[in-house]
Amino acid sequence: MNNVLDRTQGNGAALVGEGFDLLLYGMGTVFVFLVLLVVATRLMSTLIVHFFPEQDLTQKPGDEAAVQVDPLTLKIIQAALDKHRHRK
Repeated sequence: MNNVLDRTQGNGAALVGEGFDLLLYGMGTVFVFLVLLVVATRLMSTLIVHFFPEQDLTQKPGDEAAVQVDPLTLKIIQAALDKHRHRK
């Protein structure tokens, strides 16, 4: 039993050195993982933008007929809005 205590007490510098090595190994591993994660995310974003380009969803000036709503639907929407506003 005394032999075990003597080894641990007399070797404090070695334990600190091993702890520092473990610290660097662990932080290095996390750093490499995060760098790989950033690279993979950017690669996926580039591939998505390349293969699925964003469509222009803005309305063209000549497309007014596409957004016309019949009068009955407008009255229903207006009634719903009025009911909602008066409920507050």
